[in-house]
Formats: sequence, C-alpha cells, structure tokens
Amino acid sequence: MEQIQRLYSRFQPEHYDVYLDVNREDKTISGKTTIQGNASDKNISVHQKGLKVNAVKADADDLAYDVDDNNEMINIQLPGSGAVEVSIEYTAALTDSMMGIYPSYYEVNGERKELVGTQFETNFARQAFPCVDEPEAKAKFNLAIKFDEKPGEMAISNMPENRVEDGVHYFDETVRMSTYLVAFAFGDMQSKMTKTKSGVKVGVFATKAHKSNELDFALDIAKRAIEFYEDFYQTPYPLPHSWQLALPDFSAGAMENWGLVTYREALLLIDPDNTSLSTKQLVATVVTHELAHQWFGDLVTMKWWDDLWLNESFANMMEYVSVDALEPDWHIWETFQTSEAPAALQRDAIDGVQSVHVQVNHPAEIDALFDPAIVYAKGARMLVMVRALIGDDALRTGLKNYFAAHKYNNATGNDLWDALGAASGIDLANIMNSWLEQPGYPVVSAMVDEGHLKLTQKQFFIGEGEDKGRIWQIPLNSNYDEAPEIFKDNHVDLGDYDELRQKNGKPFRVNVGNNSHFIVKYDESLLNDILDHSDELSSIDKMQILQDLRLLAESRQISYASVIPVLSKFADSHSNVVNDALYRLAFNLRKFVKPASKEEKNLKHFMDQLSVDQVQRLGWDSKDGESNDDQLTRPLILHASLYAENEDTMDKAHAIFEDNKDDLIGLPADTRVLILSNEIRNFNDMDLFEDLLDDYRHTADPSYKSDIAAALTSTKDPKLLAIIVANFEDSNTIKPQDLRSWFRGVLANNDGQQFAWDWIRNEWQWLEDTVGGDMEFASFITVTAGIFHTRARFDEFTEFFGPKVDNPGLTREIKMDTKAIDTRVDLVEAEKQAVNDKLA
Repeated sequence: MEQIQRLYSRFQPEHYDVYLDVNREDKTISGKTTIQGNASDKNISVHQKGLKVNAVKADADDLAYDVDDNNEMINIQLPGSGAVEVSIEYTAALTDSMMGIYPSYYEVNGERKELVGTQFETNFARQAFPCVDEPEAKAKFNLAIKFDEKPGEMAISNMPENRVEDGVHYFDETVRMSTYLVAFAFGDMQSKMTKTKSGVKVGVFATKAHKSNELDFALDIAKRAIEFYEDFYQTPYPLPHSWQLALPDFSAGAMENWGLVTYREALLLIDPDNTSLSTKQLVATVVTHELAHQWFGDLVTMKWWDDLWLNESFANMMEYVSVDALEPDWHIWETFQTSEAPAALQRDAIDGVQSVHVQVNHPAEIDALFDPAIVYAKGARMLVMVRALIGDDALRTGLKNYFAAHKYNNATGNDLWDALGAASGIDLANIMNSWLEQPGYPVVSAMVDEGHLKLTQKQFFIGEGEDKGRIWQIPLNSNYDEAPEIFKDNHVDLGDYDELRQKNGKPFRVNVGNNSHFIVKYDESLLNDILDHSDELSSIDKMQILQDLRLLAESRQISYASVIPVLSKFADSHSNVVNDALYRLAFNLRKFVKPASKEEKNLKHFMDQLSVDQVQRLGWDSKDGESNDDQLTRPLILHASLYAENEDTMDKAHAIFEDNKDDLIGLPADTRVLILSNEIRNFNDMDLFEDLLDDYRHTADPSYKSDIAAALTSTKDPKLLAIIVANFEDSNTIKPQDLRSWFRGVLANNDGQQFAWDWIRNEWQWLEDTVGGDMEFASFITVTAGIFHTRARFDEFTEFFGPKVDNPGLTREIKMDTKAIDTRVDLVEAEKQAVNDKLA
C-alpha cells in the first residue's frame, strides 16, 4: 500500500520566491520558484503535481534531479547538506479542476468571462509551484504574478500589492505560513472596503455580475467579526488586510487562506432586499468560521492532517460564539442545535466511523478526513462541552497563552488541552481524549430499578456494532445535584428515586441544554414524568426529547410507532428548534410508506393534521415585527402542508405564483422555493420549465439558482427529468460545483430516482475525471446512501460500489454507507407495519 512520505524531515524551507506567468487564452502556466532553506541530507525532495520541470539549479549550477509523478515529488541531488537555495523552472496546464490555480466562469451582459483563483487545501499548492506541501513546513513567501491582463483587471493575494512592473504584480512578503494557505486571484472584480477599530483593512471582492450592494452584508459581518476575535482571543489580527473573495466556481464552501478568504458566491453575497433570515445566518456563520481560522489554523496550524480537528472543530464552535455576540437576537445557538448536533449524532452512531483525531496512512486519505459530521460538527460539540466545563474566562486566557506559545508555528491537540487545562485548573486532556480518540458516543440509560435511580453508559449504535466496552468521561449536566458532574464509570446509583423526586420537585433529566455529545434513554416512568410536565420544558428541552427519541427509534431500541404521538403533543410549538426536530422526524416516516399508496395517503393526512393550525397561524406572507422563530418556522410548516397536498395551501401558492410570474426572482426568498416547486409539480408546463432553466443559466443570484434547482428536480414529468439528467455534464448549464445538489434532487424524487441512479453508474468515470481527487467527491456516495431504503436498492448499491472499496479515498465512505443503507432497510422491514397501523 502506498504510504505518505514526509519531506520536511530532509528539507526545511524558510523562504519562497514564486514567479508565475499565467496565460488564460492558452491555459498555460510558466513559473520559477526559488526556495531558501536547510537541507538535512544532500538528497532532498519537494512536491509537485502536473508540473513539467525544465531546470533545477543551485547557485546557478544545474542539479541532478528526477520527477516522480506517482509520489508527486521532485527528487533533487545537492552537493551537500546545510543552507541551500534551489531554483526550479517549470510549466503547467491551467485546468478546470477547481484545485490548484484554476479559472472560474461567469457572464456579464451575455459575455463569458474568467476570474482566476486558487484552492491549495489540502495538498494542491504543489500544482501551482514546487514546495514542501506539508502543514508543518511553514515559510515566508514573496509572490510575483503576471497574467494576460486586460484594462480594468486587478490582482489580489494574501498580502498587499506593493508595485507593478512590466505587467508583473509584486506582493509584500508574507508572514511565516503553511503552503496550503497561499492564495491569489486576478480578473475583473469589484470591491467594497472598510477598516476595523484597530486599523485592519477589510474588503469584499466579487465579479461585476453582481449588484454592488450584495457585498454589504458580508463586509459588515467580516469587520465586526475581526474586532470580536481580536478581543476574545486577546491577540491582534496579524496581517494588514482581510479580503473576502466570492469565486463563481468553488468546490468547497469556503477556504481560510490567510488574508484572502475564498467563498462560494452563495456563501458570501446577499441581496439585501430579498434574502431569508436563514440565508443571512448561514452566510454570517460561514464568514465568521473562516475568520476564526485566521488565528486558529493560520496563526497556529496543526502539525499534521491527523489533527485537522484543531482547525475545523474550533472554527465551527467559534462561528456560533461570534455570531451570538454580533447578532444576539438571532439566538444562533438554536441553529447549532438544529444543524450541527443532528448531523454529528446520526453519523457518529454508525460502527466504523472515524474518530475526531484519526491517523493518515495514505495520501488519498487526507481529503477523506473532511467528514463534516465528525471533524466539524462532533468536534465542535466536544469544544462546546469544554467551554461549558471551564467557562469563557479560562477559555480566553488559555487561548491567549496558546497563541502566544505557538504563533507562526504548529501545534497538536495536547498543546491545546495543556493551555486550556492550565488556565482552568482542570485535567482536560484526561477528559477530552476519551472523546477525541474514540469513535462514537454513549447512550446514557436512566431507570428506576428496585426503587433506586440508576444511570448506565454504553456505546450507541444505529445498526449492528461491535461493543468494545468504550467508556467516556461524560459532562452529565443534570438538573439533580446528586448526579456526578463527570460520569466516568459504566454505571452509577443515585439513591432512592422517590426521595430524590420529592426533594428536587421536578422530573429527572440529564444533558440539560443538549450541549454534551450523548443521548438519553429514559425508562417509561421517567419519560412519562417529563412529558407530563412538558409545559415546563424549554424549547431546547423539547427539541432534545424529539431528537433522542428519533435516534433511539432509528437504532430500534424503541418502536418508531411509539414516537408518533409525541409529534402531535408538540405540534403547536412556536419555537423553530422544536418544529425543526418535529418535521425532521415526521418526514423520516416517508421511508415506511410506498409512493402513491394508501399508506402514503395516511401519512399525508397525518402531516396535514400536524401543520394545518400552524399554516393558518403563519400563512404565506411575513408580518411586520414577527419573531425570528416564525420566520424560520414558516418554510417548515408550508413544506409539510404541500407534501400533505393540502388544497388550500397548494392553491394559495399557485395564486402567489400567478401574481408574480413576470418577476419570479422577486418572490419572497424564504418561500420562493416552495412556490416554484409547487408550480413545477402540480401546475407544470414545458414553457415554465424552459424559462426556469434559462433563468438558472443566466442569473447571478446564487439563492435564486438554488431555488430553481430544487424546484426543477421535483417535477413528476419523466420527459423533464430526462432533460435535467442530460444536462448534468453540461458545465454551461450545471457547474461541477453544483452538480451534487442537482443529482441529489433528482435521486430523492421518486419519479426521477432511476434516472439519477442510472446516470451515476453509467457516468462514474466522467464524474471521477471531473471532480475526483476533490474533498467533495466521496459525498456523491453519501447522498446516494442517505436516500436509498429498499432491499433492491441496497443490492444495487453494493454491486456498484463494492468493487470500489479498495480506493483509499473512498474506503471508509463506502463501508459506512453500505452499513447505513442495510440498517435502514432492516428498520423499514421490521417497523413499517406498526408505523402504518399507527398512521391509519
């Protein structure tokens, strides 16, 4: 098996001079990179990928070298070890892979244009220039960039531009940083600027396909976020500027390049006149996530990719900490509960899941590390537990000391625990390593046994799992003082239950606030006590009950049918977090019914009963002064009502469409996708389909594009579904960055599932050639597995993906997703009769 070769041990770069000449017309790059550093051996290697090396020199003398394309290296023979300066001249192709240096395509007034940008994480800097492309190999960089420049175009990078000579843009020397954080872009851009209180220049850049006011929201958030972080971290922002750049083609969501953060347009640009609250919250959390990285990840970087969580988990928590401070009325921690927590709990319950800290043994495994449910969501929940344990004062002190000790260098997880532990006086490493090094999480069972209240912990699995006797140190967060603060045994007896109940005067609960990464299984008497006093529960409490019951039902520890009455109990809630959990669970019931069957009709009737009063209360139109909860809940209940085929709701949506059919982009952003989907599914004609597809091709509004994609993929018409699938490989219609959402939309549509499934099996090689090697590639497998729930589809999935399991970048995903489908099929077969009887 191919192993990772670490090059830094033999050659430690200290400074790079990188000269690049990019010709967009010919799609060629020619470059010269000069590296100053220390050679520990006279035989050194640097990384390259796809570079045609023309010369390697030291002190003007040619050096012997060979290019090892299989291991992405240039092996160089030096006269001796010690201080050395190596110059490498090379050429390369400018590709459309969205990795390395690549062009993004867009239109302005019907004219096709290009904006060239970069994406070097994880190990794609080597596609732009020869380097030791490892996080630990920090160095300083001088960039000089020439391109086939046209009037009005500009170039931007990590550092300010200091001069332009003979068409070459020269930038200030960077601070000491990792190769994957180097970034630049050039083309025809617009920008808006401001300054923080401490003098940091903040700018937002985008193509001129967008209205200038679409840059305003992100500019305001970025400025205030940097000010917040400088105060919270008690460490100044270390660069002179912070640019935020929207790229028309971008595979990831965003990337924290130091001083030049890059984003998908949909995650940076906002129409201030027509954007939903949920979209504003999403953009704000993405911007604050990337800016959290400017310290946590950029100033201090993980030593190797196995500690990727050090970057991502922390930034994922801090995005909520900062937005909560910047926009307290949003109650953004509720979004954490409805997005990060469910994702982590679902994924982490499957046997074979990676731990947060995971070893990397093969180059292809590096990109596979970026499991959003684990490295991002679970890791963030871990750190939320830490914050709750030590408090913000100790957190801030520990972080200040951590940055001071490791700035411009690298760190490991233990370095963070040491800093936070010293600030708090708590042995955090001992507590947190049980969460960091072990996959999965526990279910804490609470029961009254022989009159005593007892707790046990055991690893929780959805589906079959090998019980290895894992024990976690669990912050219990109980509402009874008699429960231990940290539950670190496999069982505990809290004493006589009747006495405890009388003394505390309230139902017994643990994980109050739902901040610790475990779920709770109460016995029947304890659960009924909680439900009998549900009017005393907070919104988070109610959400947590629905969340835990859903997971227990998924694992078949309780009957799915037994959960259905609880949905009705909470159906009148005005809280978005409750309604999010409620409808997540309600829509999960669809897997138990066949489309167009009597059972599905019963489910739709039940969904109508759940939502009808809320639809009556909220309606389609937003109201002046309404709560954030109502704004966020409206799309949930209208979606349920449309699924239920409530005639009044469908007719009202159609009427709104008719009134606005000449300005569909102007439909209210929070309900536009529902109105368009209703029209396509129930009142469709070919003209509307073609008009929307044409709008999709030409609009620059990313939110509108997303709504059109969701609407068109919901059609029932097989002819239209065939047209959609025929466009999957037409990048002028569907960009590769957006293909996954189109594919998922068709696959999730029962009328289109066969079209999409046939396409991915027939066109897998094309898909691999187009987006393979990208960290998003394996997610095509994930979204497929998330939809399939029949034995026939399971068999087809294993037949197709089984032979690909030896691909190191796909191995874990295929194994886990195979298990996930198999478990879901078993659940459906075992529970469908009871569920359908309850719905009848």
